[in-house]
Amino acid sequence: MTLMTFVYLIAGLVLLVAGAEVLVRGAAKLAAQFGIPPLIIGLTVVAFGTSAPETAVSVQASLNGSGDIAIGNVLGSNIANVLLILGMTSLIAPLIVSRQLIRLDVPIMIGASLITYALAWDGALSRLDGALLFSAVIGYTLFLIVSSRRSNAAATADDEFTKEFGLHAKPKPYASLINAGLVLAGLVLLVTGSNFLVEGAVSLARALGLSELVIGLTVIAVGTSLPELATSILAAIRGERDIAVGNIVGSNIFNLLCVLGLASLVSPQAISVAASALAFDFPVMIAVALACLPIFFTGYSINRWEGLLFVAYYVAYTVYLVMASTGRPFAETFGDAMIGYAVPLTAVTLLVIASRAWKQQR
Repeated sequence: MTLMTFVYLIAGLVLLVAGAEVLVRGAAKLAAQFGIPPLIIGLTVVAFGTSAPETAVSVQASLNGSGDIAIGNVLGSNIANVLLILGMTSLIAPLIVSRQLIRLDVPIMIGASLITYALAWDGALSRLDGALLFSAVIGYTLFLIVSSRRSNAAATADDEFTKEFGLHAKPKPYASLINAGLVLAGLVLLVTGSNFLVEGAVSLARALGLSELVIGLTVIAVGTSLPELATSILAAIRGERDIAVGNIVGSNIFNLLCVLGLASLVSPQAISVAASALAFDFPVMIAVALACLPIFFTGYSINRWEGLLFVAYYVAYTVYLVMASTGRPFAETFGDAMIGYAVPLTAVTLLVIASRAWKQQR
């Protein structure tokens, strides 16, 4: 393992995070100059911006023929978003979950997970599959725009998004050119960072004897989820705890529909899906999405003990991936213990708690 491998990885992550930040700020201000309301910008530009690193890496990986990295990046990011990021964020402060999120967005996240799994069941994601996924994200975005315009209460001009991006400020001379330049610079940083990260990840996988799928599920997934981590933790510290949860759920939906959709569309050939991903990682991602409903439903919040449970499961999941990929003894036993005992026991416990909470509300 060479020093350049780590240089590529670190440089790639830094460029991805910086590129996403620059892209979001430039696009937000540019959209505001054309009269697009701040709420609409937040639902579209920012939602896409936090998923921009995953998009850049998965598209680049698919173009390079590294389909395992493209698939692993999305699956790993969605698992890390819920278990690791929401878990760590709720340890800082218990998170508030809005009723709309439970009734609409979480079911959409579960539906997107099931649809993607069904499309990948034949062992590949074709361009037709990509077109279906990307069409779904277009429909979802249009739905967000239409529903947000109907909400008069949410469309205030004094929200946190407006304050953070300075959309009240009077545009400076040549502001459009400056903001367009920021968008272009953000795209350049994203593309360059994704190149570095994919190249470093492939080298790391070969040096450690790990598969590209495992590297995508762990190192790249956590790295490309840094914008979501920063956004959620900052929102929790500021007291905007409902934003922290909405950011994660929205990002997961965009990862499945937009990121995998685009990666499948631009790939020279169908992206192959590893049998191990179909047998283990896809079910884990779906189980994590399903677990959100009873956990979110219990008092419409994520408490610290639930966050600790999330983090513990993510550590166990990562340990199993590394053990299985390197052929460590007891890997199969460890995986069977997780799937056969720990997960069902937790599921039953959560269902009992959710049932009691529902009865109390009735």
